[in-house]
Amino acid sequence: MRFAFSCLTLSRLTTSSLTILSLVGCDLFPRPGDTSGVQHAAKWYPHGRIVVDTDPRYTIVRLRADTAVPDGHDVLVARFDFDPAPGVGDEYSIALALDFGIARDLRTNTPYRLGSPPARIPAWATVTCLCRPLKPDSVRGTYVLSSGGMAQLTGRIDATLYFTAWADTAVHATYRLRQRIYAVK
Repeated sequence: MRFAFSCLTLSRLTTSSLTILSLVGCDLFPRPGDTSGVQHAAKWYPHGRIVVDTDPRYTIVRLRADTAVPDGHDVLVARFDFDPAPGVGDEYSIALALDFGIARDLRTNTPYRLGSPPARIPAWATVTCLCRPLKPDSVRGTYVLSSGGMAQLTGRIDATLYFTAWADTAVHATYRLRQRIYAVK
């Protein structure tokens, strides 16, 4: 009877330890220095390409995935909303599009460069804010895949997003995006 009790306690300890280790490995909690964006939307398109629609008349840039292409890649389109301080006027949203190529070729816990080619993961971003209209310049940083499955991708993004004012090309703005990112098919 005493032996059975010891094995049961050891079994519970092992199960608890494995649960804690799996939670730590899943990257559920923010890390120091993470941005405070709330991811409201994200979609993983398994056979698509990223389309950047620009309408200079209305100073609008839209990111979307076109899934009607025969040789498409795995692409992710996500939106993060930020509200940095109490009050009105400093809220903004970031739309982000990543082209993974073939997602199953990505290795976990490996940082991949984001940006324009020759970066491993081409990336685009837009910002919507109560500020002068901004058009996207570039995205630079890294993406690390935490876990990938049949229907979901989970990772971390650490990037700086660069923008230029529509009306004055001498005016530039940067936004930081450093946090967990996930998407489902």
